[in-house]
Amino acid sequence: MNFPPTILSGMRPTGPLHLGHLLGALKNWAGLQDSYRCFYMVADWHAFFSEYEDPGMIREYTRQSVADWLSVGLDPEKSTIFVQSAVPEHAGLHLILSALTPLPWLERCPTYKEQLREVTGRDLLTYGFLGYPVLQAADIMLYRATAVPVGNDQVPHLELSREIVRRFNGLFRPVFPEPRPLLTESSRILGLDNRKMSKSYGNFIALSDPPAEIEKKVRGMITDTQRIRLSDPGHPEDCNVFSYHRLFNPGQLAEVEDCCRHARLGCTDCKKCLAGALADYLAPIREKRESWLKGDRVGEVLEAGTARARAAAAETISLVREAIKF
Repeated sequence: MNFPPTILSGMRPTGPLHLGHLLGALKNWAGLQDSYRCFYMVADWHAFFSEYEDPGMIREYTRQSVADWLSVGLDPEKSTIFVQSAVPEHAGLHLILSALTPLPWLERCPTYKEQLREVTGRDLLTYGFLGYPVLQAADIMLYRATAVPVGNDQVPHLELSREIVRRFNGLFRPVFPEPRPLLTESSRILGLDNRKMSKSYGNFIALSDPPAEIEKKVRGMITDTQRIRLSDPGHPEDCNVFSYHRLFNPGQLAEVEDCCRHARLGCTDCKKCLAGALADYLAPIREKRESWLKGDRVGEVLEAGTARARAAAAETISLVREAIKF
């Protein structure tokens, strides 16, 4: 079967979107819109699987997340932007795939093991959380996506979806393409404390942070640990603050590096310079975001996107029911 080039990707609405989301996914999403039929999903069911004890903020984070997507270049005329739970076919296909997915496939999932290790304060030893890769496969398969934008660390996770596709097509008949990993170029960025940038760690700068908040957060960043005194020469290659300058302040990069290496710029002033550059970088994004949040513009985008997503999903479910002879 021939399938049109199609992408499905999504994010869980569990908190503010930050610089890691921008560099790791959103810029790539925007760049793919002219080459693929794009479906971009607010994965609220996935959020519920981890936040089921306190899901009250999922709806508001959904609205805020979509405003961020739109402010960095996602175009609702080019891409289908929708909320996962507003398309019931996700849950329907998830149920069907649950019947044919072997339990050991889920128990060996690396992301499942990683989340159990890293996430504290929540009980994730649930049937739903164990089975969330099956829902993820359903998300991808429902729009018969031919590619999924992922980083290298996510390729093993996508392989589980490919295995589920092969199992369905082998048991019944070929309905779905095997989605290939679309390895996307992205800039790596650590959190403010030199750990992985994560909402769970709170070590991020949000796309919506105002200048004062950015300055406060940057002041707390870890700098070159080898530089003890102001007169000591710095080592920019080992400093996380400098890595942010490289990404967000290229116009002053050479000057910052030279002044750091020759002890003409202290870490406090270096951070102040970075805070200003970050505020300038995010200013147009914040301005567009505020515009999208006026009235019900986000709701209108989601209403139109959901209608398109449901039409595509209904077509797929019809083929699935025929294949399983329901």
